[in-house]
Amino acid sequence: MAQVWDPLRRKEVAATPEEQVRQWFIAQLRDRCGVPLGLMMSEAPLRFGAKSFRADILVYDRQAAPLAVVECKRPDVPLDEAVIRQAMRYDIVLGVCWIVLTNGKTTYMYKREGARFEAVDHLPDYEEMLACRQ
Repeated sequence: MAQVWDPLRRKEVAATPEEQVRQWFIAQLRDRCGVPLGLMMSEAPLRFGAKSFRADILVYDRQAAPLAVVECKRPDVPLDEAVIRQAMRYDIVLGVCWIVLTNGKTTYMYKREGARFEAVDHLPDYEEMLACRQ
């Protein structure tokens, strides 16, 4: 199988359709949003009760606290309620300000507003992401 370089894991990984979406979005976060590579992690391990999960991408603030979680799916996977519930489970563990869902064709962004997440219509830059902590 073809390989793709993951700059966060610093190694070649199998270029599955989901991995290609993950690598595309890492580049978006770095190039469009200005998120430093050192403040992102891919395939980040999480525990929720007795279950183990892996978040596709985590973005951290400058104090290394989780700021955003990104759930990536293959391009043929719809971003439905099941995907939203998956990301919300990660938030229970992480307490992030931002949730992002993407399949490479469609991307949904949600910002924490109090106890809820509200849809936003743009990909925020890193400074805007950080502003939710203030």
